[in-house]
Amino acid sequence: MTALTGIRVIEFANEKVAFAGKLLADMGADVILVEPPEGDPSRHYPPFVDDEPGDHHSLYFMHYNTSKRGVVLDLEKAAGREKLRALIATADVLIESEPIERLSSLGIDYEDLKQIQPELIHVAVTPYGRSEPLSDLPCTDLTLMAAGGPPWSCGYDDHSLPPVRGWGNQGYQTGCHYAVMSILTALMHRHLSGQGQFIDVSITAALNVTTEAGSYAWLVAEETVQRQTGRHAAVEPTGETQMQCADGRYVNTGVPPRFPAEFEKLHAWLTEMGLAEQLPEAIFLEMGANWEGAFDLSLLGTDDTITAIFMAGREALQLIASNVSSHDFFTGCQRAGLSVGVIYSPEEAFEDEHFIARGFQVEVEHEDLGRTITYPGAPYKLPASPWAIYHRAPHLGEHSEEVFQALL
Repeated sequence: MTALTGIRVIEFANEKVAFAGKLLADMGADVILVEPPEGDPSRHYPPFVDDEPGDHHSLYFMHYNTSKRGVVLDLEKAAGREKLRALIATADVLIESEPIERLSSLGIDYEDLKQIQPELIHVAVTPYGRSEPLSDLPCTDLTLMAAGGPPWSCGYDDHSLPPVRGWGNQGYQTGCHYAVMSILTALMHRHLSGQGQFIDVSITAALNVTTEAGSYAWLVAEETVQRQTGRHAAVEPTGETQMQCADGRYVNTGVPPRFPAEFEKLHAWLTEMGLAEQLPEAIFLEMGANWEGAFDLSLLGTDDTITAIFMAGREALQLIASNVSSHDFFTGCQRAGLSVGVIYSPEEAFEDEHFIARGFQVEVEHEDLGRTITYPGAPYKLPASPWAIYHRAPHLGEHSEEVFQALL
């Protein structure tokens, strides 16, 4: 039994909503991917298995469509729409990212479908919302990210360089996360009320409320945050947090010591390495180790003692980092109870022993390719709600016969 056992989701194939369908399918929902006869374009997106294009070789499509069943329907034809209506009668959720007027022109929009299934939860995920004409203009994940605002806060202290977008379809994925949260909430509401509903998700609005301080700093105080290397964008510059280790790799130092036990462990580490004498500010680490209670960080910059102790922690981390490898710095900070991270490439992060131990690598059988392929696993770990990749992405129309025979 999974969190979404017994929930049927109909997904109109579109790269903007594929991640939402995957999240629901991997949580146990019966997600039926509806594609046109020519198939979804993302079936041909790179990268490819063994770098060879071909049917069932798109790693992109394979990743975003795990655990789903696939059918083909030509919604431009009456017979295709009739099959869709029969499918909707058995469904709990519909997810789509169609042009604003398309479904109503075909007689299969929410107002039409709720006559068939009154408890239907219909979710439209569009660039700017269902009522905004901009949603029908051409767009990409990049343009939506730019319009939504996150790139303003991403990049380097050197503002002669352009901002940096979040890679990996973060724009589409942010919209999908809001769609999934809305669906789960709507399912709970339906359980209590018996009512379905239409949910309008704007990708740019979802992105705009995930700009951290960017949007509300302007809306509340009319102040503009500035991007900073490896740390939160801020109105006023903050201290650098990225440091280069002895092996040439960089680390994010995360949160420096804030409790006496952390200062004590950091001072002991510094002394063990024979570096205490190189840091005159080490005396402040000792003061931090003997401090009563947590530090009031709101006094940074105004209370000289608290400021000196806090900065000593940062400088001690910098000194240690310059004398050890990034891995030794990471494990040493773990022992001291400090949250830091090595700056990895995606490939290196995927192979990190901590991710492997957590079960993030998942082997999925591909009988069509005669091998298993290693996939990234769950983006969360919920002990009471099992997660799994149940099977590979469907081939085009692979489950049409079994789905429609069951309806008949």
